[in-house]
Amino acid sequence: MRLLYMNPNSTEAMTDSMVSVARETARGDEVLGWTNHLGPPSIQGPEDGEAAVEGLLALLPEARAAAADAIVIGCFDDTGLGPLQAAAHCPVIGIGQAAMSLASLQSDRFGIVTTLDVSVPVIETNVDCYGFRRACVGVFASGLPVLEVERGGQDVEDRLAMAIANAEVAGADAVVLGCAGMSRLRRRLSARTGSLLIDGVVASAFISQALACR
Repeated sequence: MRLLYMNPNSTEAMTDSMVSVARETARGDEVLGWTNHLGPPSIQGPEDGEAAVEGLLALLPEARAAAADAIVIGCFDDTGLGPLQAAAHCPVIGIGQAAMSLASLQSDRFGIVTTLDVSVPVIETNVDCYGFRRACVGVFASGLPVLEVERGGQDVEDRLAMAIANAEVAGADAVVLGCAGMSRLRRRLSARTGSLLIDGVVASAFISQALACR
């Protein structure tokens, strides 16, 4: 099968790190990674998300020509999910949608750790849209910009660990990592915190494989 990860932002490094994790997960299948060069450098809030949709839609003819079996939107906000699902030739899911779905199967109560406060309302709207309001204890901002998360480092991991702890204090049994840039940090953060961490890139790889087998 051919799984296509579309990065709504224009930062190639985020595409590369996301695809690396997806390929490690979806062994035996082909994983493509495309960057939306018409999008903003990062998706932080609804305005950035709206600015990215046109570029994502413009990639759909190429996705059909490439014979993608499933498309994954590689942003936790699930940027453009509705329009892409309506226009694409194959199943489309978002990493946020995938992570919340998996978290709901693994835990009765989960929290979401995100980047900046401006991203919280978008994610909360998606929580309601997907029907996870009763399961989600809250969305917790780490105060880290998206591209800072992508760069990583000790300070980034310290602040993410603190946000994970805040989610658990609020009653979360599992914590969803609410940014594609957090994906490659999951194992280190899990070892450090001892927490059950759900990553949307990993979750979407499994779910898109299942969808592509229709």
